Parts: sequence; structure tokens; C-alpha cells
Amino acid sequence: MLKSKQAPARLTPIKPGTWAYTAKRLKESWPWYLMMLPALIYLIIFEYGPMYGLLMAFQRYSPTKGILGSKWVGLKHFIRFLKYPFFGKMIRNTLNITLLSLCTFPCSIIFALFLNEITQTKFKKFAQMISYMPHFLSEVVVVSLVLLLLDLHHGPVNNMIEAFGGERYYFMGDPEIFPTIYVLQGLWQGLGWGAILYISALSAVPTEQIEAARIDGASRFQVMWHINLPTILPTIMITFIMRIGSLLSLGYTKLLLFQNPLNHEVIQTISMYVYQTGLGGGGDFSYATAIGLFNSVINLTLLLTFNWLSKKLTEVSLF
Repeated sequence: MLKSKQAPARLTPIKPGTWAYTAKRLKESWPWYLMMLPALIYLIIFEYGPMYGLLMAFQRYSPTKGILGSKWVGLKHFIRFLKYPFFGKMIRNTLNITLLSLCTFPCSIIFALFLNEITQTKFKKFAQMISYMPHFLSEVVVVSLVLLLLDLHHGPVNNMIEAFGGERYYFMGDPEIFPTIYVLQGLWQGLGWGAILYISALSAVPTEQIEAARIDGASRFQVMWHINLPTILPTIMITFIMRIGSLLSLGYTKLLLFQNPLNHEVIQTISMYVYQTGLGGGGDFSYATAIGLFNSVINLTLLLTFNWLSKKLTEVSLF
């Protein structure tokens, strides 16, 4: 009699979330994880590692005793910051600059949309290169260019004003227009670089839809408004949420370079106060850490709030 062949044993599927499933994925995709390893090491060392220092915000930190040996003071530094006489003024100064900067958010989107409409390849590449270049300039160079441009005696802007019959004006000595100057130089430096993401997203727009719309008589503006813009809307929402998440994060480097006796009051922002109390001669590292942590918590709260609103209203979110 012929022996009947035994049916092959059924392989039990590996459930996601188990160690066996993780080991299987690592074995299958180990080259990709190997490529990701340097970035992961960088994050651990330079991003997550320094978070150990946040303990100083709850201590009276002493460099000789270290973090583990310093005395714990609880929320004393946070209460001290909230009771600081110029607390409200610092918040207003920070928001005056960051909210004005937030108003320039659509500029990179508009620039990317119009740049995408350019058909001449050489001119398009030239425009992209010129718009990207300021991003690679150091902050010292950018501030120096602005100061030279707006110089009272030899600046091109004042020379032009005088040529048209006006009087020379000391722009950097007017606290009221300083936020506008600061935001405009930031817009000039980051316009092209900020448009890169949107230009990449526009490359995914189906050409069939654009051709069909033009056959139906749609103008370039109508194509941008009804096809290109809705296609990159998820990308816009993600970048906007991330921008909101850093609303109170304002670097002190440029502010320090722009500082002079006439605009000193308007430059007193949270980042400048952290620098002055910590590294700028104050040496109160615990207090500076507490202010920085307070700032980060506010930013995180804004990020989570707008991420939730975006998920409810547009179904687009970071997580």
C-alpha cells in the first residue's frame, strides 16, 4: 500500500508586538536599522542625555556638589520666576516677535507654489539657489548685513531715503519697529529653505488632474488654489503644528547681537533672561534651568493642543 503523504504543518503567524515579531523585523530590515543607528546615537547623547540636567530646576545647584549632591528646593525657582516683576513684560516681548513671525508662515508656501509654476528649468534652479543661500549664512553675518544696511550714516536704506528728500532715520534705535526688523531678516534668511518641503510635496501632485483642469479652462491660479494647495495641505498642517510647538522658543544669539541701549527693553525676552541668569554672568544655573523648563512645558502644551484641534478639524496630526 502506498503511504499517504502527511499534510505540511501550518506555520503559526507571529503576532505583532511580541519579541519574536520584533526579532523577525530586525532580521529582515537590519540594513535600514544600521543606517538609522548614527542618528539614534546622536539623539540619545545630545537630546535625551542632557535631560538629566533638568533636575537642577528643582535644586539649589552647586557645581562642587554636583546634581546628586545639591539640595532640593522643590518649585521654589518656578515661583520666583512667576513673581518676577518683569515676567509679564518678557512674555509680551517674546510673543510680539514670535506671533509676528508666525504671520509670515504662509510666505514659504506661496513662494513654493509660484516657484512650482516656473517652466524654465535654468531660471527655476537659479531662483532656488538664490533663495537657499541665506540659510547657510551664520547669524553673525546676517546681523552684520542688517546693521550695515540700516546704518544711520552710510546705510543704503538711509541713502535712498535721503535721495528722495527724506531724513535719515536710526532704525535700530526705535524699539517699536525692532520686532518687524527681526522678523523680516528671519524671513529673508529662511524663505527658500522653508519652501523645500513644500516643493517636494508639490512633486506628488498628479499631472493628470492638472492637465484635465487646464483642458476645462482653469487658469494657473485656479490650478494652484483647487489642486496644488489641497494636495500639500497635510504637509502645511504638520509644519504649522510644529511651528506652534516652538512659539515661545526664540534664540538669544541674534537678540544679543542686535542689542543696544535704545532697544534694550524690547529685547528682554525669555531666552535672553535665561542667558543672562545662567551663562551671561548670573551663574544661577538652577533658576535658568527652571525658566527653560517652564518655557518647554508651555511649548509642549501648545503643541498637544493644536495637534488635537488639527486632528479633530482636518484629520491631520503628528500622532
